[in-house]
Amino acid sequence: MKIIIAIDGYSSCGKSTLARQLARQLHYTYIDSGAMYRAITLYFIRENISFSDQFAIEEALNNITIRFEPVAEAIESAIYLNDEKVNHYIRDMIIAEKVSEVAAIKAVRDFAVRLQKRMGQKKGVVMDGRDIGTVVFPEAELKIFMTADPAIRVKRRFIELQATQPEVTLEDVKINLEMRDYIDSNREESPLRQAPDARILDNSDLTPEEQLKTAMSWAKELLSMSNRPVGQ
Repeated sequence: MKIIIAIDGYSSCGKSTLARQLARQLHYTYIDSGAMYRAITLYFIRENISFSDQFAIEEALNNITIRFEPVAEAIESAIYLNDEKVNHYIRDMIIAEKVSEVAAIKAVRDFAVRLQKRMGQKKGVVMDGRDIGTVVFPEAELKIFMTADPAIRVKRRFIELQATQPEVTLEDVKINLEMRDYIDSNREESPLRQAPDARILDNSDLTPEEQLKTAMSWAKELLSMSNRPVGQ
């Protein structure tokens, strides 16, 4: 029997890294909720959909299909927008600049949550985001809430950005993460919350390998329980 693994938490806590690792170890499908919003944004831009035109948005959403497919030995799953693989296109800078605005639209979030719920009906999925364990999969067998010391998160994000944006400063990153934390926790639609039954994973002092080991032990524990005969 397979389970659903929901991973939530703050920015720059390594949610996506852990989600991908777990999916590969368990041979599950990794569903990148952020990539879904990027795909929707790509469609809106291609079709010249105004982000303030409610009617046009609703019509556009009716014409969108999104699916994920695992790729052998690949780090991430392939994401298809209306049967077109769009992994490369959704990473364009124009998408990055617009995706937050699109993701804040209620109709878009409602559409994405419905789709995410359908994707998890057969279980065997790992999904990360901000509202996965509280809104999308409140029934998930394993809920993980990831956190880390703010100073460590800032340092990790700074090192990551240095490769492509050498002009960025540590203070820039600190301000950006503080702003994202505030927006994520206080937005009207699906704010970031720790589910009551989530297991907290503070990876301030953990390597990616160590956090995977911890999460895998939780998954194996729940898989063992779910496979026991009734009454045992």
